[in-house]
Amino acid sequence: MVDRAVQLGFTHLAITDHDRIEGVLRAAEYAGDALQVIIGEEVLSHDGDLIALFIEQTIPPGLSAAETAAAVHEQGGLVGLPHPFDSLRASGGSRAGEAEQALDELAAVVDYVEVHNARAYRDANPLAGAFADRHGLPGVAVSDAHSLMELGVASITLPGSFTTAAELLALLPDATLITGRAAYYIRLWTPIAKIINRMRDNGRVREPTPR
Repeated sequence: MVDRAVQLGFTHLAITDHDRIEGVLRAAEYAGDALQVIIGEEVLSHDGDLIALFIEQTIPPGLSAAETAAAVHEQGGLVGLPHPFDSLRASGGSRAGEAEQALDELAAVVDYVEVHNARAYRDANPLAGAFADRHGLPGVAVSDAHSLMELGVASITLPGSFTTAAELLALLPDATLITGRAAYYIRLWTPIAKIINRMRDNGRVREPTPR
């Protein structure tokens, strides 16, 4: 992923594996000065997936959205709401339900919204854009890449450089979104990759069972 990002001319790459950061730590070490790899994690909170950026330690799954966001902010990181209206995934909005109050509560704890996800279906992206506008949150476009072929399909261009979470957050309102779409034949790889990862005991970390 690092090599491909450098080839595409990226200056920054956020890697957000599910509920773990071991891989992104190796990627950051490998990248060196060629690329700033943002340490991130896609966390399965009790209320759905949230994106953590600029973290140093793993955020455990199974906490509430508010608790997850607080844990990320304690590390000085940013919290994103991924594909909130994609009903086919464990996104924050669909997991919380259609109740407006539940979505408002999610908006209150995040720093930005994925308003364009290259894998989102039907009207999920327009609804996410309207949601971000309604709550005054900056929007981003992401590839949500599950393969190297998808990397760079969607991304953002910023009007300045950054190295910290605060600097990125300040630039996001003026970001230019590159809104490409992932090809359907590429998406067929995702379930195969999930099966392979489970066979390698590298599947998604599950929420702790309540006692």
